[in-house]
Amino acid sequence: MLLIPAIDLKDGHCVRLQQGDMNLATTFSEEPAVMARSWVDKGARRVHLVDLNGAFAGHPKNESAIRRILKDIGSEVDVQLGGGIRDLDTIERYLDAGLRYVIIGTAAVRNPGFLQDACTAFGGHIIVGLDAKDGKVATDGWSKLTRHDVVDLGKKFEDFGVESIIYTDIGRDGMLTGINIDATVRLAQALTIPVIASGGLSSIADVEALCEVEDEGIEGVICGRAIYSGALDFEAALARVEELGG
Repeated sequence: MLLIPAIDLKDGHCVRLQQGDMNLATTFSEEPAVMARSWVDKGARRVHLVDLNGAFAGHPKNESAIRRILKDIGSEVDVQLGGGIRDLDTIERYLDAGLRYVIIGTAAVRNPGFLQDACTAFGGHIIVGLDAKDGKVATDGWSKLTRHDVVDLGKKFEDFGVESIIYTDIGRDGMLTGINIDATVRLAQALTIPVIASGGLSSIADVEALCEVEDEGIEGVICGRAIYSGALDFEAALARVEELGG
């Protein structure tokens, strides 16, 4: 079970949002590369980056901060990035800079052909981010709720050849209300590719609950506000995962 610390980038700073609202941002660091280094030093094996400005703009907006992070830790751990990635040139540029995985969200839903092309050109490097509320997928930085069923889309994208899927319950993200275990397991059981849980991680109990269902196809969990607020001790959580055999 991977515990994946998240670094959400807004205007070059490391922040956390509540339910994807850019107006409800808490700044945790003005030096994202230093923050990334701290998580790696504490034992992280993968780091999750989000270009928040890019997600809303539809193109990269925090590339300089991202490149600094990749220069520092990209050769040591896997780094995955989402937010505003809508074309093959951007994917190639980031992979050449040391990124391991590119996360495609809104563009996957709106333009499945682009996702298919990305999987063909960059096999093994493409993750899809499915953000959902009550089983329906949201796009555009969570500002628009679609009629697409998350399981149906997950199956479709699996057929395209994506590496894994990050499932975020947007009703819980940044709220410290606990992972939606049932919905995450339901998606994982419908797929053969791994699912990464996201949204609402609040305590060691969530980590333990995810370890119990890891065999259903849960590869890891994104750790956000909980590790920044102190609600979850990252190193203690890693130790607990190891203890549980995850």
